[in-house]
Amino acid sequence: MTDWILVTVRESAWAPLSVIGFYLVGLLFGWFDLHPSLDIPTHFFGGVAITYFFRSAIRNSQAFLGEIPFPIQVIFAFTCTGTVIIFWEFYENILDFLFQAHNVLGLFDTLKDMFNGLLGALVLTIFYRRR
Repeated sequence: MTDWILVTVRESAWAPLSVIGFYLVGLLFGWFDLHPSLDIPTHFFGGVAITYFFRSAIRNSQAFLGEIPFPIQVIFAFTCTGTVIIFWEFYENILDFLFQAHNVLGLFDTLKDMFNGLLGALVLTIFYRRR
């Protein structure tokens, strides 16, 4: 059972880890303060990376779960990405509340971030090809 997890991590964990790494480096060097619009592609590519990771995990899980119909794989990966996007926005709001981090600039900013993440997920969903 753990084989699919290891295969998935080796195959696709680089994508979300790259976006998180970029985000952390950007926070460290103040890139988001210097260029606030950098937040938009970060959330977009975060949605792409997370969806890629989930698509890989779902595909690899079929080795022990059995065949999962392709439309179910697509819908499940998209909804899992949406869930991660919601929790990421919770994370940003909690940081603001506890540490006055000023990550969230209001409701419109949160909705824009969520929209860009879901747009990234949708773009990957449309262009992702089955192997």
